[in-house]
Amino acid sequence: MDGRRRSHYQLTDETPVYVISVAAQLSGLHPQTLRQYDRLGLVSPGRTAGRGRRYSARDIELLRTVQALSQEEGINLAGIKRIIELENQVAALQQRVAELSSAVDGAAAVLQQREAQVHASYRRDLVPYQAPQPGSALVVWRPAPKRPMD
Repeated sequence: MDGRRRSHYQLTDETPVYVISVAAQLSGLHPQTLRQYDRLGLVSPGRTAGRGRRYSARDIELLRTVQALSQEEGINLAGIKRIIELENQVAALQQRVAELSSAVDGAAAVLQQREAQVHASYRRDLVPYQAPQPGSALVVWRPAPKRPMD
């Protein structure tokens, strides 16, 4: 195999690669505990075609968090599930805020560009109106109407 070939797959924190026994060792939990957390919906590992569980690095981190909340903070599993749901919701909302903020910034840039185009299109041969200054007078003369001839 030459050095020019590269894999089409890139491993990320979301890539499910660990079997349950390895995930149990990495998280410090018993495999049965991992199965229970999966049934409760606390951690949802990926599945193989044969329905075997595959855990990602993010799943391992979540398992450690669940363990810490349970053992160190004394929070029950229902509370932990709600905390995880709320944290996921906050992350989704923060991402949406960032998207909307980016859209607003883009719209503001387009608006400024259009405003500049309008200002550039002004006719330069027109004299701008200037309000009369105090102390200046304006006299309007109107001729007297002509009388009809008798």
